[in-house]
Amino acid sequence: MWKLIAFALCGLCVAGWAHADTAAYQAKQLAKYEQYAGAPIADFTMTSMWQWQVVGPQNVVVWSTVNSAYLLTLAKPCTRLQWTNALGLTQEMSMKVTQKFDKIVFEHQSCPITQIRPIDYKKLRQDDAAATDKTRQ
Repeated sequence: MWKLIAFALCGLCVAGWAHADTAAYQAKQLAKYEQYAGAPIADFTMTSMWQWQVVGPQNVVVWSTVNSAYLLTLAKPCTRLQWTNALGLTQEMSMKVTQKFDKIVFEHQSCPITQIRPIDYKKLRQDDAAATDKTRQ
């Protein structure tokens, strides 16, 4: 019986550390993307989602193309957003994602988008490459 309790407590500790690492990493990524995010916009064109990254309980970065990234802020923290394996975006207007009408959807949840900020992703990548070059020298 004690072994079972000890095993369960170890599992909870490991899960707690993993969550802390995830939260810290997401906060670091959010700060990085915010540096390159422009002023809020009403919508952006998207025919398909290239990729996405959760950067907090209320923030997701989505790429509509290889070099077109957007920082989305959601209306409320979405439960377990940081653990999702898949998410989607509604598109009430054909080939557009709007701040007014669209939502992030995952695991039977729907989280309205309250803000869209374009990210200067090319500049971010250039700065990352320059920083990598400096560390190699």
